[in-house]
Amino acid sequence: GMDKVEVKEAWVKLMGNGVNNYTTAVEFRSSTLFVSLSSSVLREELSMGKSKIITMLNEELGKDLIRKLVLR
Repeated sequence: GMDKVEVKEAWVKLMGNGVNNYTTAVEFRSSTLFVSLSSSVLREELSMGKSKIITMLNEELGKDLIRKLVLR
């Protein structure tokens, strides 16, 4: 429950307006973060830094919640 909310908030906070304008959905299920993006260019760009994004989000959350990031 709370983890899902915290993960969404962490995404919004860390990714900033540029990315959030193209984010259509953020869903957290069984240690996987699913993020829907309306820009394929942005999706490509972010997918190159997946492990860095996961690390940043987990640091923000203060615990190792996210193991996998799926951009769609």
